[in-house]
Amino acid sequence: MVGPTVIGPEEYAAAGYDYVGIDVQHSYLSDADVALMLRRLEHVPIATLVRLPDAAPAPIGRVLDAGADGVIIAMVESAADAAAAVAATRYTPGGVRSFGPLRASLGLDPSALQERASVFAMIETTRGLAAVDEICRVDGLTGIYVGPADLAISMGHGPTDAWSRRDVFDVILTAQRAAAAAGVVSGIHASAGSAGNMLAQNGFQMITLASESQALRRGAAAHLSDARGESGDGR
Repeated sequence: MVGPTVIGPEEYAAAGYDYVGIDVQHSYLSDADVALMLRRLEHVPIATLVRLPDAAPAPIGRVLDAGADGVIIAMVESAADAAAAVAATRYTPGGVRSFGPLRASLGLDPSALQERASVFAMIETTRGLAAVDEICRVDGLTGIYVGPADLAISMGHGPTDAWSRRDVFDVILTAQRAAAAAGVVSGIHASAGSAGNMLAQNGFQMITLASESQALRRGAAAHLSDARGESGDGR
């Protein structure tokens, strides 16, 4: 997930990532910031998903009109929540999205515009987990996206306990199995490449390896270690 920088998504694309998430929930990005990022990525071979705090139709419509390939909606706890998210990406009579594409390259065909919009429901609370089977069966939903930190917190643990506590990891796998049974995509935030590899081996199909700040911190630490001669590579 990327936050404040405009060039970050391009760097992920150059590194070979399949998609980049633009985080409007946990950042200070404005609609204009998101639109600028999406414009810069118009001809870059990487998919773009924007994470939003809820299923309010207007913000969802704006990021899709700006060219996002899809949205990730936070804190979905019921099939009704998921259905509202889907409706916000669909025009009438199937939804509540208002027509207004902002990029000429998107075209003016309502059917094509709504068909290109993926919708992911975040499963990150015990209530959402209890309803995950029904959520996964919502018509038009592309998939689920597990938020391990909030899920661990909702179970009474720390935000980093998802990979160390078996009870948390077991429910994460429960969500993945529900998605597989319903034929929708299972996504998750991994926070590190090693966790991403493990999650892929457990069936997850869309994995966010790290936030932009995590990637920056890791790269900066490695460069500093090299400069201090601590890397052991002799250079």
